[in-house]
Amino acid sequence: MKIGFIGLGIMGESMSENIVKKHDDKVYVSDLNRAQVEKLAAVGAVACENNVEVAKNADVIITMVPKSEHSKAVYEEILPCLDETKLCIDMSTIDPDYSVMISQFVKETGAEFIDAPVVKSKPAAISGTLGIYVGGSEEAFEKAKPILAYMGNNIIRMGENGMGLVMKICHNTLVAQIQNGVNETLALAQKCGISVDDFATAISYGGGQNFYLDGQAQNIKNRNWTTAFSLENMHKDLGICQRLSQSKNFPMPGMENAKAVYDKGIENGIGKEDFRATYKIVEAR
Repeated sequence: MKIGFIGLGIMGESMSENIVKKHDDKVYVSDLNRAQVEKLAAVGAVACENNVEVAKNADVIITMVPKSEHSKAVYEEILPCLDETKLCIDMSTIDPDYSVMISQFVKETGAEFIDAPVVKSKPAAISGTLGIYVGGSEEAFEKAKPILAYMGNNIIRMGENGMGLVMKICHNTLVAQIQNGVNETLALAQKCGISVDDFATAISYGGGQNFYLDGQAQNIKNRNWTTAFSLENMHKDLGICQRLSQSKNFPMPGMENAKAVYDKGIENGIGKEDFRATYKIVEAR
């Protein structure tokens, strides 16, 4: 079984490298950034000139692109290459309704399609320990699962097409709200004279203990904003949640509060920094 991977950004680069290292057949890759293609070719991937070349050669086509319109454009581009022999796995984080639309026109060719967005960030992409939420048929999920296992170790089917993305957006929105709570209480504690180390230790003793603070306290203390997951990507996800909640007529004031912090981060030009850089926005109030 030959695999194709389109989109070799911060996450896609490491995800595809894991496939190259673990899969016993050819892996075809493409990206708008030629340097990324050559980097994967150096570890054993087959460099392609474009997405169509990937789709023609691969039995399984994986996409990992930034936005809804990018995912739609890729699948429209490769549509003539699709038939009942192909399985498409879109691992991009995009609007669920866009993904459902893409699944419909892809499945009209006879190909199978699942959405399979990931959680965790660059270190987990490197180690192959991502969490993966899947939307699609049970049959397509079972076909995809061994391939997804090259990239992640916690894989769960959430329902039909689009439901993996609904879960991803709910997850990231929860992370943003937890993060905002950490930012506000840590900033207050510091203004009162409590150190980051003492704050993190004290929180770990009680019900406020959380994965985000455990993993990010030292980076915040050291003012390390090196990007593992960008502020602009989380801002995009909160925008998706905002649209999703509006479509369901379900107000989410906590989400709106967190998104306002991210809006300010984008306005201040720190979108390329890690999403924990929102601490600077809260701290500066």
